[in-house]
Amino acid sequence: MTAEPSKEHLRQDPTLKQGLARWGIQVAVMILIQAAVLFLAAGRLDWTMGWAYTGLLVLNQLVTALALIPTHPELLAERARNEGPRDLDRVLAAIMFLYGPLVILIVAGLDHRFGWSPALSPGVQVGGLIVALLGSLWTIWAMAANRHFYGVFHIEREQGHTVATAGPYRVIRHPGYLGAIAFVLGVPIALGSLWALIPAVLVVVAIVIRTALEDRALRTGLDGYEAYCRQTGCRLVPGVW
Repeated sequence: MTAEPSKEHLRQDPTLKQGLARWGIQVAVMILIQAAVLFLAAGRLDWTMGWAYTGLLVLNQLVTALALIPTHPELLAERARNEGPRDLDRVLAAIMFLYGPLVILIVAGLDHRFGWSPALSPGVQVGGLIVALLGSLWTIWAMAANRHFYGVFHIEREQGHTVATAGPYRVIRHPGYLGAIAFVLGVPIALGSLWALIPAVLVVVAIVIRTALEDRALRTGLDGYEAYCRQTGCRLVPGVW
């Protein structure tokens, strides 16, 4: 196994620093794009829950930076490079992280503008926002517990890729995807759009497919994963599946 990068390593490695800077720029651009898409679709800026969602995006990335830069900075740099085979997993990743969220925001914004959905109470919308927040925090916890939590699936044996068994991985085998499901289902409710649940459910389907494909690849390609599966029987939903 490779040694954990230290703060001194972070200061001295220009490639790692460039990777972190690239990650920060990508995050900032994506937040701006999502905010612009949401408010342009809504046709107005005076939308409290729209700003609450934008604030959640900012908070999510701040917590990610605070949790991972001191411990796993190379993971963020790797995710910014987004390297890996150009296969079905990359397509599913794009649906999860780019196209799916943008479609959800477009539908939610148009729904807010034209009033397609019945009005949801503020309490229900705040509940959706809390679910999305908890989902994002759960995913960050999974990232902090797995230094090989890549954006595109691949196994890096030369980088000491081993089975993650700490933190939420003690409960289910793919905790990051469970957090993503909670986030993607919470956002339409937070934005008051039942119609946006349709693309959200399609994103959930992509997540479930990706989880199954990744689980199968890990069983055959990563030493110790089969034994981990016998120990941690649930793939995605604790105590269920």
